Formats: sequence, C-alpha cells, structure tokens
Amino acid sequence: MDRRFPHLRQDFTASIVVFLVALPLCVGVAVASGVPAELGLITGIVGGLVTGLMRGSSLQVSGPAAGLTVLVFEAVQTFGLAALGVIVLAAGLLQLAMGALKLGRWFRAISVSVVEGMLAGIGLVLIAGQLYAAAGLEAPASGLDKLAGLPGALAEAVVSTEALTSLAVGAGTIVVMVLWKHMPERVRAVPGALAAVALATLTSLVFSLPVAEVEVQGLLDAVQLPGSESFAGIAGLSVVGTILAFTLIASAESLFSAAAVDRLHDGPRTQYDKELMAQGTGNAVCGLLGALPMTAVIVRSSANVQAGAKTKASRVLHGVWLLLFAALLPSALALIPLPALAGILLHAGWKLIPLRAIVTLWRGHRGEALILVATAVAIVTVNMFEGVLIGLALSVVKTAWDASHISLDVIDKGAGPVQAYLSGNATFLKLPKILDSLEDLPQDRPVQLDLSGLHHLDHACRTALENWAARHSSPGTDPVQLTEPVMAKATSG
Repeated sequence: MDRRFPHLRQDFTASIVVFLVALPLCVGVAVASGVPAELGLITGIVGGLVTGLMRGSSLQVSGPAAGLTVLVFEAVQTFGLAALGVIVLAAGLLQLAMGALKLGRWFRAISVSVVEGMLAGIGLVLIAGQLYAAAGLEAPASGLDKLAGLPGALAEAVVSTEALTSLAVGAGTIVVMVLWKHMPERVRAVPGALAAVALATLTSLVFSLPVAEVEVQGLLDAVQLPGSESFAGIAGLSVVGTILAFTLIASAESLFSAAAVDRLHDGPRTQYDKELMAQGTGNAVCGLLGALPMTAVIVRSSANVQAGAKTKASRVLHGVWLLLFAALLPSALALIPLPALAGILLHAGWKLIPLRAIVTLWRGHRGEALILVATAVAIVTVNMFEGVLIGLALSVVKTAWDASHISLDVIDKGAGPVQAYLSGNATFLKLPKILDSLEDLPQDRPVQLDLSGLHHLDHACRTALENWAARHSSPGTDPVQLTEPVMAKATSG
C-alpha cells in the first residue's frame, strides 16, 4: 500500500485541511450568487472528484470562486436559474476546445493589469452587495446602484434592531478571520473561515439571535438539469456574451492561479493546455448538473500546498469529504447565519482588490495602473463582460502606443561631436517627428547618431535616416556617424 501511495498520509491530512477551507466558501459563494447553497457544494465536489483526477496542475484545487460571484448573480437575475446550467456547460465546452487547440498558454499573455482590474471590480461589487446581505437587506441589481444605495441602507439599518444584530454577526465573523492568524499554531490548524462561521453559528443558537439562516433544499433537490427550453435561448446575443465572460474569466483566473501555485512548491509544473481541459471538463459536468461554474482557487490551493500535499490525491479526497458532508449532514447548513457568510465574502472581496499592486504600478508603470483602475471602474459602472472588454481594449491601445513610441536624447557638451540617441520603435508613423527633431541638430558640428537603443527600425525609417545623414552636415564638417541598431547587428551576424 505504501509503495503504491507513498504520500498517502500527507495527502490525507492536506485533504482534511482543504475540505475545512472549502466548505464555508462553497456555501458562501452559492448564497452570494443567488442560488441554493447545495449548488456550491456540488461544484466543490465536481472540482475534487472530476477535475481533481485530471492532469494539468497537480496541487491546485478547483471549486466555486468569489471571482465569479457577481457574474453568476447577474446571469441568474437576467436569465433565470434554469439557464445557469446551459451557460456553464457552454463555457466548459469552450474551455475544452481551447485546451485542445493548445490556447491555454496564451492566457498568460493577457495583461496582468486587466486581470487584477477585473478582480478589483469584482471585489468592489462583491463588497457592496454583501454589505446589504450582512444587514439582512435586499441589494440593488447593478454595481453602481449598490454603491449609491449604501448611505440609505446604512440609515435604514441603524434604526432596526434586527439589522444591527445581523451586522454585528457579520462584523464579528470578519474580526475572527482577521485575528485568527495571530492565534497559536495549534489553534490555527482549524481554518479561520470555518472557525468564524462555527463561532457565529454557535452564538446565534445560544442567544437565539434574530438573523436569517441558510435555506436547505437537499442535494438532489438542488440539482437543476438543463431542459430543452434552456438550450433554446442560448443563441441570444446577451447569453453568448455571458458565456464568453464566464469562459474568459474562469480560464484566466484558473491559469493565473496555476502559475501562482507553481511558485509555492517544487513538484511538477503546470501543463496549461491540459489544465484548461480539466477545468473545461469540470465546468461541463457542473453545467449538466445545473451547478455553479468552477475555477481553480488560490486560497484552497495554497492551503493544500502549505498542508503538505504531494499528489492530486489530496484534492480528490477533499471532494469525497464534501460529498459525504452534503449527503450525511445537510441539515447542518440550515444552522449557518447568512450574515456570517456575508462576512466571509466581504473578507474575500477585500482580498480581491490589489491595493499594493496599484501603488507599485503607479510608481513604475502608470499606464498599467490606469488600465487596472479603468477596468475596475468599468465593471462597477457598466457590467462584468463589457468592463473586461474595455480593459482589454485599453491594454491593446497601450501596447500599440508603446510599440510606436520613440525618444531622441541629445547630449551637447559645447565642444566635440553632438551625440544623439534614438530609442524605442522607429516606424513610418513616427517618421515626421523623428526627422523634425533631427533637423534641429547643428549642421556645422560633427553628429553621432546612435541607433543601438532601437527595438525596431522599419525600411522607411532606415532609408530616411540614411538620407538625412548624407545631406545634414555643412561642407567642411565631418559627416554624420551612424551606429547600427543591435538587432540589425544580430540579424547580420
């Protein structure tokens, strides 16, 4: 037995830790998405038993993610719960097709600023929505309305004993999660999210607090198999846009998570195309069961690695524990206060906002920082899909600008030759600007034009620069000296 499964003990222990981390998140994400709590557990089970068995990234764990909560909520509100399975199924099939076409590695080419802006926008909308849930109030539909309605919701909450009690439970949950990392190591063996929910549930029961609790349907009753009428509406433009958004966001989040998990361990590296197919298979199964979409989740994955997991057995076993819990203890879900789950999602939403990354980018790459902020703002003010498209468009525009950017630095010490350095990308689009700057150089002094800083020099620019060099100097003055670009030397060599 030990020869066949040499790491069984480590994987078994890690699976328990991941199960305890995943349980409150599966339930919380489902409730925040506006679907039965059991559907979150089903996605977690599929992430363990189906995606967990497949090749790709051996240690990352898949399940329902906070990053898709806003999009799922919008889809359920717009198209209905019955259509969710078809949307998730179609997204899974698209992921399978992209993996088969070996497009997985190309997701790493997506601007990190767009991805972080996407997560920041999701985090803001998630925080705004869960503040209403923490107070036991109904949240407006759009992200902008959620933010605009917060002052009114606060005024309504402060005069209601039930709302204040609900807010206190949610705030207490967040406090426990924040302070849990300062507890003794033995105590921290229990994940903070689980401890916070357990304490909130115990407090609610002991003091009979007037707070809403999770509604339970039962695992089989929660399954929503897609019907023929659900497939009939898939051709609509808005549905197609939602499917593409599911596919893009789930794939990007999963593959970025895989890259992050690879940095946490020394085991086999992620095979991106196979991981994309594993995610697609899991989402296809979730779609057939009418469950939530899945992504690889960095919180669960890092917990898996830190708990000492060595093989994929740990994530498969975590799916087994979720299945046993959902089958044997479904009534336990009905004891969980909804504001406690709102507190968990508020904490998760805050962690989605990359404040440090924004500060770092602003210091070194302001264009990327602006793309991040613009993507987040677009998601909050418009919607998820169009916000991501706006971010991608801005990224393309910035890349095009960078590709055509060129600078001329002139060093004139008053004596000796004038030194001019061209750097960037010299294309015909920038030719008038280049020549205007060069014409201003003195004609009665030797000029040294250094092109070694150019990354690209097209034929039109080369010809124009050679012609300028040939005719620029006055009679009796040394001709212009041209230093070839480095890439030209490499090509000729």
